[in-house]
Amino acid sequence: MDLTFNERESAFRDELRAWLASNPPAPQPSEGGEDAHYGWRRDWQRRLYDAGWAAPAWPAEYGGRGASLTESAIYFEELGRARVPLPANVLGLLLGGPTLMVWGTDEQKERYLAPILSAEEIWCQGFSEPDAGSDLASLKTRAVKDGDQWMVTGQKVWTSGAQYSKWCMLVARTDGDVPKHKGLTYFLMDMEQDAVQVRPLRQITGEAEFNELFIEQARIPEENVVGGVGNGWKVALTTLMNERAGLGFLLQVRLRQLLDDTLALAREKGLVENPLYADALADMHIRCESIRLLAWKGLTDIERYGQPGPEGSLVKWLWSDTNQRLTSLAAEIVGPAALIDGTSGDGTSWSYELLRARGNTIEGGTTEVLKNIVAERVLGLPRLKAVI
Repeated sequence: MDLTFNERESAFRDELRAWLASNPPAPQPSEGGEDAHYGWRRDWQRRLYDAGWAAPAWPAEYGGRGASLTESAIYFEELGRARVPLPANVLGLLLGGPTLMVWGTDEQKERYLAPILSAEEIWCQGFSEPDAGSDLASLKTRAVKDGDQWMVTGQKVWTSGAQYSKWCMLVARTDGDVPKHKGLTYFLMDMEQDAVQVRPLRQITGEAEFNELFIEQARIPEENVVGGVGNGWKVALTTLMNERAGLGFLLQVRLRQLLDDTLALAREKGLVENPLYADALADMHIRCESIRLLAWKGLTDIERYGQPGPEGSLVKWLWSDTNQRLTSLAAEIVGPAALIDGTSGDGTSWSYELLRARGNTIEGGTTEVLKNIVAERVLGLPRLKAVI
């Protein structure tokens, strides 16, 4: 694993850094609530798109720059360094588009990829269900063939950004007579139909970042099947592996920012000389560096084997735990003000960060499931058998 940049990679970094410095996003809206904030991110993605920076890792034929994996990592690090918002259609850019590039037909690629890139059409991910969260293969949402269409009925939950989405990456059961992993099909479901009801889930932070989907006889045309009927498990794994591989760099950059903010707070309060705080901050530094290096190793493995590996689960697991520890430490340093507003000089809301971190060990795969993946697929340990 070589962490030095060659001439091309350095030029890529310098070009992006210069563009971000010359093209800052508009000020974040102070009114209008979540809808205004989302619109702000959507406008920012369109600016990135117009400049060719919405998804540089996408092949040039699909509107990207054909950036290498290292350049893609640089891209996310520079977005974090500039403290600009993530594009609004992040699920389409990181998950939907790359999945279609692997499994989609030529017609699907032509129809869907460009609107993903421009944020004209927003995408969400319909995987988790009330009784099938991390155990995707246990889902109960059912699709039944009706002529040249599929009729879908079921419920999804924890669907990020569904209230703004045009398309949903939906996995449903199409065959109940085969082993559960083999009876699934991956669909692209149009969210703009009466048969799909979106109900926001209000979180402890006050946001409705996630949603429930209630699907009652929604229609999906045959041409919206991705990867073939009954092949949904393999297609979904491609989505999930891209999720955790892409998340690695996004998460570690944000974590580093929060640690830097916490260190600045500790210096302001004269706590860096306190052995207890010094040890805690040093531990956070080591954890952040470990996660950063694991994220880079994940890219090296993709270059070596051609696809993301299970190690992405380790990055997400360690980040979840570390972010919860870090936000708790920051709140302790800030003191009672962290629970009132706790906003630092650079705009970090410690009350928000502390509350939002509570969900880290659940979203994107629970820590318990990720530990099993690491144990079985990284360490090669035997599967745990239930004792009755």
